[in-house]
Amino acid sequence: MTTTYGFGFDLARPRSRGARIARIDALATLLDTALVIPGTGVRFGLDGLIGLFPVVGDIITTALSLFIVHEAYQLGAPGHVIARMLGNVALDGVLGAVPLVGDAFDVLWRANRRNVRLLLEWLERERRTVNRVVGGRRVAMCVLPVVT
Repeated sequence: MTTTYGFGFDLARPRSRGARIARIDALATLLDTALVIPGTGVRFGLDGLIGLFPVVGDIITTALSLFIVHEAYQLGAPGHVIARMLGNVALDGVLGAVPLVGDAFDVLWRANRRNVRLLLEWLERERRTVNRVVGGRRVAMCVLPVVT
């Protein structure tokens, strides 16, 4: 039995790759763009709100951002993608720690949405390299285990 708390994603570890991607996408949305300032169209998320609490709020939001990076690592993202994601989190964590100005930066930078976009772009490139069109026919390349 999985438990959901109305945020649109399961807190239990999903088994499928698609479910894991959906979960971190929902978390990134919740943290960065779930709410709108009425009359302005400016979107923000819990990252900006939680970050208003000095030190503790920044630690919590950075930990949640690192969870997204960890999930990307678990999904097999290469080192250069993980490094860019960590750079986004570090920039968000350091500049977000500055009172008030950092909270405005959190709203505008949206490190979690950027990181999900990096992951999705890498996954799309991987999908295209695995499904190559050769001589007008689609050939799926696969990795075969080597038996020693």
